[in-house]
Amino acid sequence: MLLNEKVQKKIDMLTKPKGSLGLLEKIALKYALIQGSSTVSLPKDKRVYVFAGDHGVVEQGVSAYPKEVTAQMVFNFLAGGAAINVFSKHNNTSVYIVDAGVDYDFSSEPRVINKKVGRSTKDFSSGPAMTSEQAELCIKHGREVATQAINDGADLLAIGDMGIGNTTTAAAICAGLGIPVEEVLDVGTLIDNQMLTKKGEVLEKTMKLHSPFKSPMDVLMKAGGFCIGEMAGFMLECADRKVPFVVDGFPVSSAALLAYRINPRIRDYMFIGHQSAVKSHLPIIKELGLEPILKLEMRLGEGTGAVLSFNIIEAALKMLNEMSSFEDANISKSDIE
Repeated sequence: MLLNEKVQKKIDMLTKPKGSLGLLEKIALKYALIQGSSTVSLPKDKRVYVFAGDHGVVEQGVSAYPKEVTAQMVFNFLAGGAAINVFSKHNNTSVYIVDAGVDYDFSSEPRVINKKVGRSTKDFSSGPAMTSEQAELCIKHGREVATQAINDGADLLAIGDMGIGNTTTAAAICAGLGIPVEEVLDVGTLIDNQMLTKKGEVLEKTMKLHSPFKSPMDVLMKAGGFCIGEMAGFMLECADRKVPFVVDGFPVSSAALLAYRINPRIRDYMFIGHQSAVKSHLPIIKELGLEPILKLEMRLGEGTGAVLSFNIIEAALKMLNEMSSFEDANISKSDIE
C-alpha cells in the first residue's frame, strides 16, 4: 500500500464520519507525506523569518508611507512590539529578521541577519529593479538562510515580509509571470483611489517597458524585490530539504509563485497560512492549487497569518496521532457514519 493510501485509511478509520474534519484531514495527510510516515512528529522548533527590503518604485508615489518606515518597523520587530511578535509569542515561535535590502545600515545590530543585496532596488518603472547577478544572489542568500535554520533544527518555518512598496512589487512580479494587472491591482495599506490609479499606471508602464519576460529569474531581475527573491530562495531550499513551510499573504505568496515557476515541486512542502483581504492574493492561491488554512480578513504581512496557522497545523497533527480508531474504541463504524 502506498503511503498516501495508508495515511488516508488511518484518517478515515478515526472515530468520526469520513471527511468530517475537512481541511484538518488534508493538512495531516500532507504533513505525513512530507515526513514519510503515518505517525507524524510535532514541530519542536517553530520559526518565522521576516525578510525586509526597500523598493525603488516608492519614488512613484504608490504607498501611503515613506520608505523610512521599513527600517523603523525592523526596530519594532527587534523590540518585540509588532503583531508578529505578539502572535509568535502566543504559540512559542521564534522571530528572525533578515535584511535583504533595507536602505539602512544595521551592521551594529547583531539580531538582524545580514543578507543585504543592496540598499533598495531601483525603480522598475524606469529600468530593471536589479542586475542579473543581484537576482541570482537573492536566491542564494535565501537558500543560505533556510539552510542555517534547518541545520539549527528548525522543523516548521513561516515566511513573512516587511517593506514599504512591497505590494506594488508583488503585483509586478505576478504580472510579469502572466497574471493580468487588473487581477493583482489592489490596495496594500489603505491608499486612496488617486494613489491606486497611479499604482495601476506604474504597473502597466512596467509591463510595457520590460516585456517579454524570458523566465522567472528575468521577472525577478526586471520587476522584483530583494526580499521577494530571498523569500523564493528560502522556499526552494526548504523544499529541497523536505521541511514544511507556511507562506503569508500577498507579497510572500508572490515569492511563492516565483519559486513555484522555478520548481513546481515546492508545492508539496508548502502551506498557505491565510487568505489575505488583498484581492491580489486570490489568483496566486488558485494557481498554486492550495487551500488557505485561515481567512481572517487580514492584510498586515509580517508573517502574521502564517504564524497564526501553526496552531491549526499542530491540531491536525495531534488528530492524526492521538484520536482513537473505531477498532481501538470498540465502536462499529456503521454506528457513526
